[in-house]
Amino acid sequence: MNARIRKIRLLKRLQRRTRIARLAGDERGIQLAELAIVIPILVLLFAATAEFGRFFYEYTTLAKATRNGARYLVTSKFDIQDIQAKNLVVYGNTAGTGSPLLDGLDTSHVVITARNSAGTPVTAGVPATITVQIEGYEHSPLFNLGGLLKNNAFSLAIDVKPSVTMRYLLTTPLV
Repeated sequence: MNARIRKIRLLKRLQRRTRIARLAGDERGIQLAELAIVIPILVLLFAATAEFGRFFYEYTTLAKATRNGARYLVTSKFDIQDIQAKNLVVYGNTAGTGSPLLDGLDTSHVVITARNSAGTPVTAGVPATITVQIEGYEHSPLFNLGGLLKNNAFSLAIDVKPSVTMRYLLTTPLV
């Protein structure tokens, strides 16, 4: 009987080993496991690329608009609160008609600064340089990581602040 028990135990061990070997060699479902590991990483990379693209679009649009506003100001008579230049930056035309270039952008975001050759702000006379900048315009992300994690430290809502400084080309004093 002792030999018979040993034989039965040996057969059961062999059966377990063959089942484990068969299971180890079975590759069904591996692709699903790999997909479950890779999909979150790919979605995160896609979202980051889309968000960076949106931010880059907003920044270049505002940079071009401020450049156009500065060109307008350095080639014409102006005053510091020139509404036509601000309209040009925000709407793309001096009349201020139509919709803004970007959602949430208005003329209060445009700051015009004229400086003399010493670098101090000018309120009268001929300036040496004119700076047009955007202040207070915030990029609004599609995927707000701070909102998802309920922690504003991880927020992707950052200020977009392009600035352009050009030399004043006319010799007429400020009006």
